Amino acid sequence: MSDIFSVIDFSAPSHEVAPQLIGAQFFVNGVGGIIVEVEAYDQSEPASHTFSGPSVRNASMFGPPGRAYVYRSYGIHWCLNFVCSSEGHGAGILIRAIQPTKGLEIMRARRGVEAERLLCSGPGRVGQALEILHAFNGRSLAKKPFTLLPAIAPVDVIQGSRVGISKAMDLQWRFGLAGSPFLSKPFR
Repeated sequence: MSDIFSVIDFSAPSHEVAPQLIGAQFFVNGVGGIIVEVEAYDQSEPASHTFSGPSVRNASMFGPPGRAYVYRSYGIHWCLNFVCSSEGHGAGILIRAIQPTKGLEIMRARRGVEAERLLCSGPGRVGQALEILHAFNGRSLAKKPFTLLPAIAPVDVIQGSRVGISKAMDLQWRFGLAGSPFLSKPFR
């Protein structure tokens, strides 16, 4: 199987990289599955954490592409982004949903739910199920604890508006796997 970093150029704009991640396999310490939903963010648009420039919180998003940006959502869960675009630009891709394929019992214990569909259907759930830690912030996606592999087969990608934002809602920068029951929310 080829290396995803030879297939996807993470230094490209986030909204170009994002659809290429649909169908990719992502694991943290061997637990994870198939990426089925993502959202792209860029410093040029006001919904991004980087819109106002670098800060202590978002510094990783300005770092080299192909790294993790981890932040706390609503003071509850750690959420994971993949940093994209050129270094210093401030762009990333939020991992919104994963179809669990490996380590399901571990995810069930971490999440406290049995239903496979509810294990990783939302960015907070992904963070909890994969045990995303703030300590992962800034780490290379090419190194442990991460394993990121290309899709096994071609996939049908759908596109729509991002979820849970009040700015730049016109951008169609949410991407998902067509027909997946593991999406966080249906596409319109």
